[in-house]
Amino acid sequence: MRRSSLNLLRFVKNSILACSLVGTVLAGDAGAAREAVNPLTREYTITIDPTALDPPTWWHVPGVTPLIWTKDPITYESYKTTDVREITLKPGEYRFGTFTFDFAFRVTLEGTLEFDRTLAQCVDGLGTAKLVIRCSHTQPYKQERDYDYPSAP
Repeated sequence: MRRSSLNLLRFVKNSILACSLVGTVLAGDAGAAREAVNPLTREYTITIDPTALDPPTWWHVPGVTPLIWTKDPITYESYKTTDVREITLKPGEYRFGTFTFDFAFRVTLEGTLEFDRTLAQCVDGLGTAKLVIRCSHTQPYKQERDYDYPSAP
């Protein structure tokens, strides 16, 4: 009898030890799982500064900010180019647009901006988290009219 109760006691101690070890390992893995974040779901604060646009207008980033094409921007909460705004974006492709032009940009996995280098004369912020738009058109000068009105006889 004495031997069986000793075996039972040893069994219980080993079981408790095994359970505590398993619990420690699982808790460690759960902590690591909590820390691991899919980089595509991470959100970054991106600053949009269109204050240099002349004349002032409205702008949007489709799918993120209120659209300027579908509602009246004067009575809707569309963003004006007179204000600097911070928006939250996940890594991926986006477009900045006004009524006169738009262009594509990308938020990288590190939260920095990429866009076509040919826009450098009108757009700043490559490799940063601040997009600065300086031109009302994709050229750095005011556009000429596409046609002339006929003169009155």
